[in-house]
Amino acid sequence: MSIGKRLGAEFFGTFWLVLGGCGSAVLAAAVPTLGIGFAGVALAFGLTVLTMAYAVGHVSGGHFNPAVSVGLVAGGRFPAKDLIPYIIAQVIGAIAAAGVLYLIASGKPGFEVGGFASNGYGELSPGGYSLQAALICEVVLTFFFVFIIMGSTHGRAPTGFAPIAIGFALTLIHLISIPVTNTSVNPARSTGVALFASTGALSQLWLFWLAPIVGGALGGLAYRALIAPNDRQ
Repeated sequence: MSIGKRLGAEFFGTFWLVLGGCGSAVLAAAVPTLGIGFAGVALAFGLTVLTMAYAVGHVSGGHFNPAVSVGLVAGGRFPAKDLIPYIIAQVIGAIAAAGVLYLIASGKPGFEVGGFASNGYGELSPGGYSLQAALICEVVLTFFFVFIIMGSTHGRAPTGFAPIAIGFALTLIHLISIPVTNTSVNPARSTGVALFASTGALSQLWLFWLAPIVGGALGGLAYRALIAPNDRQ
């Protein structure tokens, strides 16, 4: 598959993830008494990955996340030469989706941007969690996300079920960590909405690049070294 088609798949996959996941938080979770709540937002993020993994995973590998791309490089599953183009496509897709979401959300009278589903720690954390808590949470959860991706897409794993495992893994990750950081585990997702938030989320964006990238790289290295040392798929 050509690099252009693969980058297009990553753009649209990341676009859908941000529009579906962050859109559910900005639009559907805020409806009084009928809102979908944390559980609904968590499921929405999982469904975005599951559906796009089936739609374009066979084209690009279905990363939709710079931390996943880094983890797959570390795990020997993805060529390092394609890493930067993938990350650029993912970030552009996330920003474009956040822009579309802003246009939709601002169509409601009295709309205030606020946090706009952005990530944060301290006073920007939904539960007021510290920088240390946010750092540990994002590193550990991204580690396991990449670990699960590596395992479910291995050649000896059951065929055709990887998107389901990955989607449910992302749902579980959000159920755990929405109160802590509003859940990133994806630097592109964090960047897109932070550009529109009015809460100062950009000042904390560094953490949501550093922690997922570190966690993703460690997850890929751990799976490669401990579970499948000869894995080059």
